[in-house]
Amino acid sequence: MKIDDTDQRILVALQRKGRMSNAELAEAINLSPSACYRRVQLLEGAGVIKDYVALLDARKINRRATVFVEITLSSQSDKVLDEFERAVALIPDVLECHLMAGAADYLLKVVAADTDDFAKIHRARLSRLPHVAQMQSSFALRTVFKTTALPV
Repeated sequence: MKIDDTDQRILVALQRKGRMSNAELAEAINLSPSACYRRVQLLEGAGVIKDYVALLDARKINRRATVFVEITLSSQSDKVLDEFERAVALIPDVLECHLMAGAADYLLKVVAADTDDFAKIHRARLSRLPHVAQMQSSFALRTVFKTTALPV
């Protein structure tokens, strides 16, 4: 799907405020409500807009610690990678899992209440992931900048 300037304006606006009504969106991007609705439907149908979510304040739900965990596996076989990926996807404290190029095979973004909570997550979940040869955790001291908005 080719994304034109109007589609870009729609995507930028929805990334800022996903709950706005079609009428509000149409007004914000200077388009008629019916044309705006059709374009949003096309963007959703093409999978450009994957979903709509509520973004929570991690501090207000007692998830103050962000930990980045580098994981090296015992092997790079498809079977090992698949088993690891299936298992890590089941851990609710893991927000992101990235297959990496470089020293580590995977980089995880984990949230926890504090260091004690992370120790529990590590012992109960992370240390039991299949095929892990090495794991290194780094605690974020402070989030300087964070966004979910992709550049369009």
